[in-house]
Amino acid sequence: MNYKSKSFRPEFRDRAAHMVLEEEKNHPSQCSAVMMIAPKLDIHPDTLSKWTRLYERANAPAVSDLPDLEKIRPLERENRELRQVNEILRKASAYFAEGELDRRFMP
Repeated sequence: MNYKSKSFRPEFRDRAAHMVLEEEKNHPSQCSAVMMIAPKLDIHPDTLSKWTRLYERANAPAVSDLPDLEKIRPLERENRELRQVNEILRKASAYFAEGELDRRFMP
């Protein structure tokens, strides 16, 4: 194909990238979806691939935007600490139970 340097509106770029992401579900890879859609839109595949990456990056949720993440981290830390405490208590219980058994059988 003969691709010319063109200027595209941002709406067109976003729509083209969205088409690739929708079509990706029917293809084994994003590259094959790009290769199928690019000629239909008269866009170079590399350009469409770049637009798709930019679109994904712009629309990806930022880590700081996730409100649950702020709740999950302290809970995971607390869970880890409680597991350690339970392990210590289990070992202490076994130790004292063993001492109690030794005392019963001694004359």
